[in-house]
Amino acid sequence: MHELSIAVNLVDVAVREATEAGSEQVSKVRLRIGALSGVVRDALEFSFDIAAGGTIVEGAALEIEELPVVIHCPQCDADRELPDVFRFRCPVCGTPSADIRQGKELEITSLEIQ
Repeated sequence: MHELSIAVNLVDVAVREATEAGSEQVSKVRLRIGALSGVVRDALEFSFDIAAGGTIVEGAALEIEELPVVIHCPQCDADRELPDVFRFRCPVCGTPSADIRQGKELEITSLEIQ
């Protein structure tokens, strides 16, 4: 389960940033996770609670924004959201595209500290 190592890294980053800001408690960690990131949300949420134990992140809420896959269609010259991650074709014209514009993200967007 690689989500545990991801959770440990998230907690490490949150602790470092909160400490540098002079805070003694993190109350919320906000993430953006793309559909192609390979991260299982439930496993990450479970792992986050374990990784945060005994740190200034313990008890913090983990808020996750899930992002769909967006490709650029060369035929339409437009970015298009895919209805699923199994078919990389423009949902409007059917043109195949491997130009992924969104969906691979795994990033902390913000922290709430006290």
